[in-house]
Amino acid sequence: MIAIIDYGMGNLRSVWKAFESVGHQALVTRDPAAITSAGHVVLPGVGAFGDCMANLERFDLVEPIRSAVQSGKPFLGICLGLQLLFTESEEFGAHKGLNIIPGQVKRFVPDPALKIPHMGWNQVNVERPCPLFADIVSGSDWYFVHSYFVQPVDPMVTAATTIYGTPFVSAVWKDNIVACQFHPEKSQSVGLRLMKNFGAWHA
Repeated sequence: MIAIIDYGMGNLRSVWKAFESVGHQALVTRDPAAITSAGHVVLPGVGAFGDCMANLERFDLVEPIRSAVQSGKPFLGICLGLQLLFTESEEFGAHKGLNIIPGQVKRFVPDPALKIPHMGWNQVNVERPCPLFADIVSGSDWYFVHSYFVQPVDPMVTAATTIYGTPFVSAVWKDNIVACQFHPEKSQSVGLRLMKNFGAWHA
């Protein structure tokens, strides 16, 4: 069973439907017991960093997330769910994150040639073999919606990069944690392949 963490924000139904469509059983939940008993855990996210962290705390989900990561079970962060894993974000002021992956969440530097948010299809270049990208060609197009990006302290956690003006980290992999800035549930066949890969992965 895949537990999709419900903290009152995010595209939960589309993530759930994507997993179900590739044959993986999934449950949208904020029940700590369900998160603990799940074989895989997903932290999705849409919205402002500070609001999402406040909701995680309000629903007492911070410790279940930390426990899930520490247990060694496969853990997937999607979009804001990637950013929340980092130390802090500069979105609308300084906000502390979960600090599971050391690093910062930074805003794209304004560029007259580029629109912010970065929205739509863009290429993802796989930088090192990662369970998420099995049977997926490097350079495939994925769907993005974001104004901020992650800067890991340790560059070795980088799994994939994307160019939007300059290169940025679009996926990370550290032990049992995989996380992506793009939305696999909105990325058609490659996204469904990634979600199938995650559900079949045993970290």
